[in-house]
Amino acid sequence: MGIFEGQLRVEKGDRFALVAARFNEFIVDRLIGGATDCIIRHGGSEAQIDLIRVPGAFELPLVAKRAAKSGAYAGVIVLGAVIRGGTPHFDMIAAEVTKGTAQVALDAGIPVIFGVLTTDTVEQAIDRAGTKMGNKGWEAAQSLLETVDLLHVMGGKVQGGH
Repeated sequence: MGIFEGQLRVEKGDRFALVAARFNEFIVDRLIGGATDCIIRHGGSEAQIDLIRVPGAFELPLVAKRAAKSGAYAGVIVLGAVIRGGTPHFDMIAAEVTKGTAQVALDAGIPVIFGVLTTDTVEQAIDRAGTKMGNKGWEAAQSLLETVDLLHVMGGKVQGGH
């Protein structure tokens, strides 16, 4: 039986895009920090990471698609924070960002990882951006690195990779 698994490592030629929302920036910046730290601690460098800022979470899938289709990246992470308010706006944005990112991931040919927090409160978002619940930006980067490496292991050129 052949077993294929990726490792948490970065190859020299790999580049990554972090597509991040400016809305709820005080939370998203922590996710960016976690993702960047994870990539660097597993053999990458800041020179291998491009940060692409968009106004809000709704814009993430379109810009992630552009980054993924550019051929410049081995993988993309979308980062944002959608926090429930008093209107149905949360449900609409959270659903569309999730569906849009999933569609980009299926169409892209490279890993596109969902790192968007969808929480009921600001406190929950803070907990998931580096306090009690860990850092979901870091976790998204772990998924990205393992998936990119898995594609390397499986053979063939990863678009945007070496």
